[in-house]
Amino acid sequence: MDRRSIKFDWNRARAFLVTAEEGSLSAAARALGMAQPTLSRQVSALEAELGVLLFERVGHGLELTHSGKQLLEHVRAMGEAANSFSLTSHGQAQAIEGNVCIAVGQAYAVHFLPAIIAKIRQIEPGITIELEISNQPSDLKRREADIAIRNFRPTEPDLIAKKIRDAYGYLYATPEYIETLGNPKTPYDLRNADFINIDKGMGLMKGLNAAGFNLTEKNFPIVSEDHIVSWELTKNGLGLGIIDAVIGDAEPKVKRVLPDMEPFAFSIWLVAHRELNTSPRIRMVFDLLAQELAN
Repeated sequence: MDRRSIKFDWNRARAFLVTAEEGSLSAAARALGMAQPTLSRQVSALEAELGVLLFERVGHGLELTHSGKQLLEHVRAMGEAANSFSLTSHGQAQAIEGNVCIAVGQAYAVHFLPAIIAKIRQIEPGITIELEISNQPSDLKRREADIAIRNFRPTEPDLIAKKIRDAYGYLYATPEYIETLGNPKTPYDLRNADFINIDKGMGLMKGLNAAGFNLTEKNFPIVSEDHIVSWELTKNGLGLGIIDAVIGDAEPKVKRVLPDMEPFAFSIWLVAHRELNTSPRIRMVFDLLAQELAN
């Protein structure tokens, strides 16, 4: 193909095609969503480029000239090719493949996500999953992740949030450690217990004291902001730890401490940026996460 021989603008050729098919400039302008004078200038410019007259005015309408009729079939084939090109490119853009980054805390990343990711990979093998593991909230506005699993509702207006379910946390310890405490029945009975602290700012102590405990920093001899490590410390009998009941109740090494006590309630939220949530692959991952985390 001699590319140098192509000396016309496709937009003008499209204006000619739609005008020929609609039968008038006004109808063609409406079909293309443009002003009639603009469309008329495009048709006239194409005639000038090609050096031929494409239309003749007949009353209030237009009729193709002999040259226009000959060229129409060629430009119609071009239109069909352009349409196929557009559909193919749109299909590629909408394909369920590519990378999705999920921001999630350590405990949920370990206990919930492996099975969910396995299902995503089974359903859509073209999707690759990147995990951003942190117990601190990621900044979705800065594209630190595509989707975040959080325990609080976001306030940013350009984020989409879906509440997955209410969750409940309990204190857990090994049966052997609970026995050393005399099988406590009330928060007061835990005044000499050791707790595994997951917050250097003593947020856990403040939360427990607000719930009726009377603890001091001496009750928190071990601090680890790594939630997996803190849970392992709990499972190995070094003190009391707090965790989502779905995780804690499934662990045979521990049991609830003060099981009749009101649980610590929180919510699980799934969050995505408003723009990113229009992506088919992110929507697919978002919806599957919502479905699986709700169970």
